[in-house]
Amino acid sequence: MQDSDVLVIGSNMIDLITYVDRMPVEGETIEAPDFAMGFGGKGANQAVAAARLGSRVSFISMVGHDNFGEQQLANFKANHIDVTGVGVGQKNSGAAPIFVDPSSDNRILIIKGANSELTPAVLDQHVDLIQHTKLIVLQQEIPLATNYHAIDLANQYHVPVLLNPAPANRDLDLTHVSRVDFFSPNETELATLTSMPTTNLTEIKAAAHHLIDLGVKNLLVTLGAKGVLWVCANDCQLIDAIKVQAVDTTGAGDSFIGSFAHYFAQGEDVPTALHHANAYAALTVTRRGTQKSYPTAEEVAQAYQPS
Repeated sequence: MQDSDVLVIGSNMIDLITYVDRMPVEGETIEAPDFAMGFGGKGANQAVAAARLGSRVSFISMVGHDNFGEQQLANFKANHIDVTGVGVGQKNSGAAPIFVDPSSDNRILIIKGANSELTPAVLDQHVDLIQHTKLIVLQQEIPLATNYHAIDLANQYHVPVLLNPAPANRDLDLTHVSRVDFFSPNETELATLTSMPTTNLTEIKAAAHHLIDLGVKNLLVTLGAKGVLWVCANDCQLIDAIKVQAVDTTGAGDSFIGSFAHYFAQGEDVPTALHHANAYAALTVTRRGTQKSYPTAEEVAQAYQPS
């Protein structure tokens, strides 16, 4: 079996994207100007971003027992993702209704569907994938127990782990968080987990150092248009975002995580990988959609060529 650069363990969803002039109030029906369907789910998004940049990516996930599930599998294969670890569940595919307003902000609902069937027992069937990768990437659209088991297995086989705690869950066990190599919340998720304020950079740094004191090696706090704050025991750096005119921010956080995983797995140091991930995410928000907005390595190089 060929080793992977990045192993993503996580979710897949069908995105149902409605572009709105404004959100309706209770009891109101209004017309929306546009609608689109696409492939999504935090795990799948991150896997596709890393794969499009050229990483060898494996994916452990569960698709639905329906046409959407078949389409998901075909999409993974089209993006050259190893689907050895992708199973077919008994439930319908996960879905994510998404509403995007004219300022490019979004509101998202998720229905886990077959993603809830990605249990710890499923991971035990794919220990070979866990052993033979440079980096494992996790999110929180699957059962927490599955993520905990993934961290246990990764620690056992000395494989580094990146945990993206999205969507936020107050029940996340800090004992397991302390055993990951990279923990990447946004400021809202950081506040939820630490029960500390994160309304400004000083407060964000204090909450971040609280987790570093608990044992997290590297904290990557994503700050949207402000960039990302990297905090470790001996350093604290703000890596600025690339300024662009955003069209659709759906999936931008996932493009950042997936691209960072790629650059880090290719041997870049943390600040350099974060700078490149910021640039990748910036390019994605200039395009509509989720995975379809994710560029290839060649498109990134072309976009950032010196003028």
